[in-house]
Amino acid sequence: MTTRKNALVTGANKGIGRETVRRLAALDYKVWLGARDAERGETAAQALHDEGLDVEWLALDVASDDSVAAAAKTVAARISSLEVLVNNAGIAPGYVEALGPDGRYQRPPSQEDIADMKATYDVNVFGPVRVTRAFLPLLLASPAARIVMVSSYLGSLARASGSQSPNVMGYGSSKTALNAVTLAFARELAPHGIMVNAAAPGYTATDLNAHRGGRTVQQAAEIIVRLTTLEPGGPTGGYFDENGPLPW
Repeated sequence: MTTRKNALVTGANKGIGRETVRRLAALDYKVWLGARDAERGETAAQALHDEGLDVEWLALDVASDDSVAAAAKTVAARISSLEVLVNNAGIAPGYVEALGPDGRYQRPPSQEDIADMKATYDVNVFGPVRVTRAFLPLLLASPAARIVMVSSYLGSLARASGSQSPNVMGYGSSKTALNAVTLAFARELAPHGIMVNAAAPGYTATDLNAHRGGRTVQQAAEIIVRLTTLEPGGPTGGYFDENGPLPW
């Protein structure tokens, strides 16, 4: 067992997740790079390791109870505590196909596919619940663990009520639900010194949106890393972007 600070980032073989791994490892964390695809996960972890960073791939499919349980067992055999958990893995099936020539989302909620919505919730909502529950013993073993749920501006009901916000029912509502999950865990874990917050990285150029986003992964990772390194007495049960608190 080791006393070094440890972090886990889910869905981290590319995009915002991979950049978050890089940033945490640069802060001298041992980082477990969670990814369900072995080839992509090992390749990403090796590339970061070649940069001199302590990064290791962890087989982790957040939509699978068995995979999450096995991942937790693997990590628990290697470390005594987990200081940071970033629930980053997320999907938006059908989103890219619904983008018009101008890049705007054009599919009405009444035409969204229910099967896509179920898959979205399984990863974006139940995934963070599965992972947080499975790794909770390791998080509780740390004197000041931090959990970050990677949400979205589309998760804000206040923003969704405005006419300028894209009307993306499946993905958006999954992030609204994730915000509620954030609050629930924050209330439970506050007495244990664990801070749980939701981060909105902004519309970032990733595979999720066919790289239509206007922000870089470096910009997106800023608020995530900031929330993972909060000092004792900082906020918990909040929803933030890099400029501060967001309206629920």
